[in-house]
Amino acid sequence: MTRYRACIEYDGTNYFGFQRQREDSPTIQAELERALSQLVHEPVMVTGAGRTDSGVHALGQVVSFTIEWRHGVVALNRAFNANLPGDIAALTVEETSPAFHPRYDARRRAYRYLVYNGPVRSPLRRLHSWHIRRPLDLDVMNEAAALLVGEHDFVTFGMPPQGDNTVREIFQANWRRRGEFLEFTVEANAFLYRMVRSLVGSLVAVGTQNWRVADFAAAFFACDRNRSAAAAPPQGLYLASITY
Repeated sequence: MTRYRACIEYDGTNYFGFQRQREDSPTIQAELERALSQLVHEPVMVTGAGRTDSGVHALGQVVSFTIEWRHGVVALNRAFNANLPGDIAALTVEETSPAFHPRYDARRRAYRYLVYNGPVRSPLRRLHSWHIRRPLDLDVMNEAAALLVGEHDFVTFGMPPQGDNTVREIFQANWRRRGEFLEFTVEANAFLYRMVRSLVGSLVAVGTQNWRVADFAAAFFACDRNRSAAAAPPQGLYLASITY
């Protein structure tokens, strides 16, 4: 039996998140396991680096699995994709250490969030970005985002997936304009549940001038979950990359 590591891209629109559900609900993990099980004719368990929510996408989710396969990684990658639906793809597959764990071995994770900032809604963009009609002030959004860099208690913006530690270290947090889109990139050692979407919702409040930068700072340093603005919707969020 060989341990493999794969980089997965997916459109999360039609899925109830990454993690397998007890109910008969479509998830990314369930689809990956189904495809691999068809290849080796036995049940396969897939472990992911991050548990993305319903409607959230991934450009670089990392998973691992252990199977018996004698035809090489190129053939495995090709056969894996042949059994996956069109909205999920294995970008790469490689052999890895038996001890490799995609979640616990990760040193950094990066997310991106796309805001479509235009006066008229776009049907073709609605499942992959958050449409905001009002003009957004990129400079003040970046001024607020700069406060996030470093090691802080982020309880205002999320809940711990386990335990009670809400301290995380953010390495970068910034907005940039790409035509009609504003793209937020945030990279950290780990994230709280709903943290990125809450950050985006609060930073957009600054960009629309509903909040001042001082209001954002006050909410952040209050360490009070109730002080966050409403979370941004899931469809604009992408798990971008995992660093090991």
